[in-house]
Amino acid sequence: MTSPHNRATLVGAVFASVVSGMLVAGQSRINGELGVRMGDGALAALISFSSGFVILSLAMLASPRARRGLGAVLEDIRRGRLPWWSTLGGVGGGFLVLTQGLVAGILGVALFSVAVVAGQTLGAMWIDSRGWFGVPTVRLSPARAFGALVAVVGVMVSVEVWAGQDGSLSWGFLLPVLSGAGTGIQQALNGTVRNRASSALAATWINFAVGTTALAVVWVVGLPATGGPEVFPTEWWLYAGGLLGTLFIPIQTITVHRIGVLGLGVSLVTGQILASIALDLIVPVGDFPISVWTVIGASLTVLGSILVTTSKRRST
Repeated sequence: MTSPHNRATLVGAVFASVVSGMLVAGQSRINGELGVRMGDGALAALISFSSGFVILSLAMLASPRARRGLGAVLEDIRRGRLPWWSTLGGVGGGFLVLTQGLVAGILGVALFSVAVVAGQTLGAMWIDSRGWFGVPTVRLSPARAFGALVAVVGVMVSVEVWAGQDGSLSWGFLLPVLSGAGTGIQQALNGTVRNRASSALAATWINFAVGTTALAVVWVVGLPATGGPEVFPTEWWLYAGGLLGTLFIPIQTITVHRIGVLGLGVSLVTGQILASIALDLIVPVGDFPISVWTVIGASLTVLGSILVTTSKRRST
């Protein structure tokens, strides 16, 4: 029987993960418009990640515990107690931010979130059920599988993907699907590093350091083809994507080992879809209509999240 303390911890982790998903949608909105305005999605992604890296580096300087955690991770890698590839979660995060800069401004935040969610939920189900990348193995019970299915169907309903919107089945839709699957790996690896470091800040700093490096390489390699940015917008908020990342990545590294990769993924879905609908209503970046189906789909997504997170059972 679940104790009141454990129940409260689970509810708190789910709520924090939903808020994290809302921040992801906000970052997609910001980076999507920055990529469109600059005419350089890769540079928009690099600006987002590198600004977050600078913020976290300043925080690291002020936190002896985080620096000790970073040293512990490096020592574990040196002694072979932690595989070096465990620190590569930032590659998945960098790919997500790259797709934000490339296609979120074209698809709109809601449709972009559909693509991310589809990859996120399916990828997380696979990781969770096999206990890969250091996460506890969680049996894929019928209730969890049904909850994930309900969540995906809910997202599809909410944005009416079948309505024949442009780009729904193009490469612009495929990229965020792949990046969504990559976030499951990112969350699992970051959670493992956080446990070794005993510091969410240290794990997040490693995530941003790796992601910034990967995006810098991508931008430099692609520069001859892109020709660089067309213009640098002057609105300050277009450069706040990295700040949002420094907020939602630590939440994910903490909650992933409490509710599992799939539980985290579906909680993120709930936050992402609700926030993306609100953003497309209030400050749209793409041409996307909101209808009664949107509300129905969002409700189904929340139901799916509840089914997945409350049906968690670890394999023995």
